[in-house]
Amino acid sequence: MEFFERPDWARPGPASDTDRPAERAVLVHVDFPLGPAEEDRHEFYHLVTSSGAEPVAEVRCKREKPDPATYVGSGKVEEIAAAVAEHEADVVLFNHPLSPAQERNLERAVECRVLDRTGLILDIFALRARTHEGRMQVELAQLQHLSTRLVRGWTHLERQKGGIGLRGPGETQLETDRRLVRDRIRHIEGRLAKVRSQRAQGRRARARNEAPVVSLVGYTNAGKSTLFNRLTDADVYVADKLFATLDATLRRVRIPGVGPAVLADTVGFIRHLPHRLVDAFRGTLEETLSASLLLHVTDGSAVDRDVNVDAVNEVLEEIGADELPVLHVYNKVDLLEEPPRIERDESGQPWRVWLSAQTGAGIELLHQAIAERLASGWVDQWLQLPPDSGRLRALLHEAGEVLAEQVGDDGALQLRVRLHRNHFQRLLRGAGLTESDVALPVAAEQGGSYNPSARHTE
Repeated sequence: MEFFERPDWARPGPASDTDRPAERAVLVHVDFPLGPAEEDRHEFYHLVTSSGAEPVAEVRCKREKPDPATYVGSGKVEEIAAAVAEHEADVVLFNHPLSPAQERNLERAVECRVLDRTGLILDIFALRARTHEGRMQVELAQLQHLSTRLVRGWTHLERQKGGIGLRGPGETQLETDRRLVRDRIRHIEGRLAKVRSQRAQGRRARARNEAPVVSLVGYTNAGKSTLFNRLTDADVYVADKLFATLDATLRRVRIPGVGPAVLADTVGFIRHLPHRLVDAFRGTLEETLSASLLLHVTDGSAVDRDVNVDAVNEVLEEIGADELPVLHVYNKVDLLEEPPRIERDESGQPWRVWLSAQTGAGIELLHQAIAERLASGWVDQWLQLPPDSGRLRALLHEAGEVLAEQVGDDGALQLRVRLHRNHFQRLLRGAGLTESDVALPVAAEQGGSYNPSARHTE
């Protein structure tokens, strides 16, 4: 048993989201031959501090496999009980999933509340949820988790035997609780279905507007919300804690070279994210499925960044988003004291951008990389506008996509534009024109293509 003198990897945890007094927690971590590595222990510590608990002791052990009754075995249960008594702990937190029977047996032995990793994450989500939809999603996951553990609350009333005169009130109360939970789950699922329908209508409207969707995904606390605020001038909540934001946020932005786009910020991921949470937040994560491009944000200064990338890829695969185009964004280069840069793959396409969302260094490189990744839908050409197309000219200038302007030999106005084809077609339709009505061939003396990807390959 290790009484909690903060490990080298344990930095002081962030303050809780509420004014409730910090609960004193005994942490339990088991090392298995093929189980979580040391970084999981690091992550567990930050999960605990993000929940507002105060770690006072840590119990570690090595096992070949979990004990069916208590997960850690009788000897370690005695150590946990001793730590609880000595430090007057309020809760024991396991860095592993426990069965309802294991939780019940441990609570009886240590005379203290016992919570597993899933329960801890659910508690953090309950603290962080801000919107109505977020609260419903968290409540659904909590009820699904609770439905297998109701027996703990009514142990003193249970009746294990049947027959006349032996059907006690505990059995009735337990069945009542289960029915109430089932009814509440159905009610929440119905309301979330309506929310998902409304989200689907929003996605269809965005598809009609033909604005590309760029979705931010990544490991929790990698700086997604900071980058989102930097790109959109929004004020999404940012804090140095796990799951600081849970609710999907969408903003309309203008990306140079692309035009209007929708930027979506979603919940962060962690290793071994409970499946109930993935299911509960599936409606929110569906914003990712409709994305034209994923920005996979990674903490570039993290020692275990490659493991974090793998964890995010697992969740993306689980929700069916693993086939979408991805641009990797390695954040926090200011902590590495390295310059911002773009790394390209063998075909010359950007695949990784190094930047700092906090300082803004490298943001223009990200804009360039996004534009190049969406370049397959670009228009890069000269236009000759009819005399009555003043409004179209003004809209092109307003979008900031006019690269050159001149007057032709016949006095007609000629513009060189570079913008996303969807945006281009939308502007032409508004003016009652087609591309063939205004397109001019690019002459050699006019300088060739302005497409950055074309410049790279020339």
